[in-house]
Amino acid sequence: MKTDVAVIGAGATGLFTALDLSLRGIKVTVIDRSGLISGTSGRMHGLLHSGARYVTNDMTSAKQCIKENIILSRIAPHAIFDTKGLFVAIKGDDESFIDKFVKGLNEAEIPYSEVSNPLQLEPNLSTEVEYAVQVPDKVVDPFKLFAGVAYAAKQKGAKFLLYEKVKGIIGSKVITEKREIESRLIINAAGPWAPQISAMHSKESKVVELMPTIGVMLVFEKRLNSMVLNRLRPPSDGDIIVPYYETSILGTTAQVVEDPDNVQVENEDIQYLIEEGSAMVPKLSELKPKRYYYSVRPLLKGSDARSATRDFEIYDEGDMLTIVGGKLTTSRLMAEKLSDVASEKLGVKSKSTTSTTPIPDALSMYALRNTIGDELYSNGYAFSRLEEALQND
Repeated sequence: MKTDVAVIGAGATGLFTALDLSLRGIKVTVIDRSGLISGTSGRMHGLLHSGARYVTNDMTSAKQCIKENIILSRIAPHAIFDTKGLFVAIKGDDESFIDKFVKGLNEAEIPYSEVSNPLQLEPNLSTEVEYAVQVPDKVVDPFKLFAGVAYAAKQKGAKFLLYEKVKGIIGSKVITEKREIESRLIINAAGPWAPQISAMHSKESKVVELMPTIGVMLVFEKRLNSMVLNRLRPPSDGDIIVPYYETSILGTTAQVVEDPDNVQVENEDIQYLIEEGSAMVPKLSELKPKRYYYSVRPLLKGSDARSATRDFEIYDEGDMLTIVGGKLTTSRLMAEKLSDVASEKLGVKSKSTTSTTPIPDALSMYALRNTIGDELYSNGYAFSRLEEALQND
């Protein structure tokens, strides 16, 4: 099998890269050991960042987030919910942080407004909230978003090899369990597994160094908030509550792990999240989480998980490009920059158009409906049908 570019990883960045390159007329094949967004991208908490969370410690990421928030809302409105976000300071929180936060919002050009009576907007908030700021945080359904991205890439000629594990790499040839793919260039978009792919390609050099970081999230069956709630303090555990359909999702932790395939979630992590989240919404302490889940973030190496930047880097390894870092919110931008480098290496003179290309609501296309048009099955059913269609030529 031959292709121009073999993209390893069908997560957020890999899929946007497949679309970006396909729109430039480059032949792309996407390979993943599992299905679409089965790793970090499909295990996020649903927050489409405004960038406000990063204005005090990561201005580059903050500015990236607000720009991409606007772009994604424009090109994929079916997958984005404009809930808005509320940052709240609770009695006892560091008051000096408020000034630093507002200064950062202004520098990042993130629109905001002070809220005089936040309990009118969010009745379940603690009565000890002393200050609140509204920002343009939103909620994203990653399955709706990236089903559309994958479908759009397929329509432009991209091929998909899902549920095929990469076993080896020789030069620009990718060897899976089922076949060999000869390419002109490999793109390693494997997220926290990127170092493993890089090692297959270049066994003698450790080019890619990451800080894989686990984030645990708790799902509560009852929706307790209508806006994204953030604690107005330096980023910490249990300080985000996301309204996701009929649930509320509380997150998250940040603990460095050695192996993204070998993660243990301790009960004390769950209890600590509830304790911290209850400071914002006391009712959380009265409810038992419906379930928990976790993702492993592919953070750039830093001093610790909380202070590490959410920016990204591209490593040029000759006939393979590797991208690490970033966030789902900035995945389109990451793919654009990566595709620019790839296009230059391939001698293709073209610019990215993903910022203005509408993303289709592909899950609706693959939903099973009754005779009057009502959807009969969940998005999970439609997602499986879409994956099957993507792999058919």
